[in-house]
Amino acid sequence: MREDGSAGGLQALQNDILEMIARGEPLAAVMNNLCLRAEAIAPGTICSVMTLDERQRLVALAAPSLPASYSQAVTGTPVGPRVGSCGTAIYRGEPVCVTDIATDPLWQGFEDLVLPLGLRACWSSPITARDGRVVGSFAFYYDRPRGPDELEHRIVATCVHLCAIAIEHEEVRSHNHRLAYYDTLTALPNRASFNEAITRLTAATPLDFGLMLIDIDHLKAVNDTMGHAAGDALIATVGTRIQSVAGEAVAYRIGGDEFAVILPRGTTAAQMRATACAILAAMAPPLDHDGHGIMPSVTIGAALAGEDGEDGVTLRQNADFALYHAKEIRRGGYVRFKDGLRTSITRRLQIRRDVDLALTEGRIIPYYQPVLRIDTDEIVGLEALARMRLPDGRVASAVEFQEAMADPKAAHRITGQMLNAVAADMAAWQSAGIHFQHVGLNVTSADFEKGDLVQRIVRAMERAGVRSQHLVIEITEQVFMGSRKDGVARTIEALRERGILVALDDFGTGFASLTHLLDFPVDIIKVDRSFIAAAQSSAKSSVIVEAMVGIANRLGMKIIAEGIEVEAQAEWLVAKGCLLGQGFLYSQALPATIVGGLVQRFGQKAAATTSSSSRITASAA
Repeated sequence: MREDGSAGGLQALQNDILEMIARGEPLAAVMNNLCLRAEAIAPGTICSVMTLDERQRLVALAAPSLPASYSQAVTGTPVGPRVGSCGTAIYRGEPVCVTDIATDPLWQGFEDLVLPLGLRACWSSPITARDGRVVGSFAFYYDRPRGPDELEHRIVATCVHLCAIAIEHEEVRSHNHRLAYYDTLTALPNRASFNEAITRLTAATPLDFGLMLIDIDHLKAVNDTMGHAAGDALIATVGTRIQSVAGEAVAYRIGGDEFAVILPRGTTAAQMRATACAILAAMAPPLDHDGHGIMPSVTIGAALAGEDGEDGVTLRQNADFALYHAKEIRRGGYVRFKDGLRTSITRRLQIRRDVDLALTEGRIIPYYQPVLRIDTDEIVGLEALARMRLPDGRVASAVEFQEAMADPKAAHRITGQMLNAVAADMAAWQSAGIHFQHVGLNVTSADFEKGDLVQRIVRAMERAGVRSQHLVIEITEQVFMGSRKDGVARTIEALRERGILVALDDFGTGFASLTHLLDFPVDIIKVDRSFIAAAQSSAKSSVIVEAMVGIANRLGMKIIAEGIEVEAQAEWLVAKGCLLGQGFLYSQALPATIVGGLVQRFGQKAAATTSSSSRITASAA
């Protein structure tokens, strides 16, 4: 039935379409209704609405009276100067009226799409947005060769205007949706999309999908050293590489350096591991940014829905626990959640919170274990060991809060508090007339990575009024052989230039070889307690200790045996030429007030230290 073609009829059409747009109905539904209403007002016409994709190719948005095969055939055709009526109208930005499709050159190569349908003419008008962009076309097809009449001109004017409003409204809605649900840097779905996906998946049964949480390693270092543009390039590259190997899984960017991957239903533990391995492998190629090479690296924690969590909150927590664990023990690798991990990590997090509070309240304090000349039982030095005074007054050893040292920030703060406390204790002994030689202080990788260790030591000692040469800085092989060896070497050199001795602690338990001592010279080697405990019963350990003593002596280094617990060990060490040691045979770690008295009674006297070969002095290096 023909609709009213008067001004009132067009007004009704316009009102209805605007109402549909306001209600937020899908664009295709709005355009289909528009076409059908226009066809009803102008019998003998067939309407279509075309839009463009991002590559300026036609997309058949609405053609309700044409077969689906027509829309499929037209979609994907690039616009151009001779692409039927619609493609040409969009290309020119002006109406194109073809009164005879069979003979018009604009339709050459496309006529077979419409002539079999009984269509003989086509009048297409461009749809123009407010900013002047051509965003589509509105067309009338006719069943005989002809052009538009006056009524059809009025209909098209109204419809083109409505199409522009609807398409621009959809662009705004789509843009807002992308801002709300997609990350602009990587174009991946964002945290909001991730949250919705997890909620949807955990609401259904069975729970058999996989969840991986992924962190970019060392992003802060890239930002700090190469700038945020390099950091953004790294983030974008990691996102692209994750998605490229994810297969049916969906990747999300859920934070600054955080990604997530949701694997589809039916995922097994083996499939999840395979996907993780593929992601890790995809990170191998270096990224070139402005001529600088960046080596992407990620760490992955995972959990399997159903097995590792029955609800979204638990599943995400357990995947996060796995990631947290991976970053501590397998950075650059993959860890799946397992039973007991939650309890273990919760305990570790509590320890870190306890240490953080203790640092804030100044409850990290030094205890001191004497270093003795074994053959005379004279105290020749001290090692400061970190302790934590608990709110109930009990003192916890470092072993009880060792977990906190894995956090670089906490480790750096502990060193700072220990350094200030040790300097204050030295000043107190000095004021009391207690002659002490050296105090050893352990430092961590975090202290070297900050790059301010020398300045911190000098400032602390100057404030306390104590010479820096009374301090021995102890580092482990892990720090000694860390990833920033050049920085460690420069810091060691700067310390030794100021007369501060450097000791290699727990020697023999890590990966440092004797040849490294040539590249990174130290003043003191401390042999790990495990060798001392086994030396008398194990021929191999005995040979190793003897070799260490001999090499240290030839290189002009002092050697200290750790963990001496029985007299027989002390006698054996003296016989092998090792004259310095520490351990429970002599004393456990003690508070400053007590150890000061011991040093005053049993310390090597000032006159003796000037000539004793066992004194730990800078001249030994």
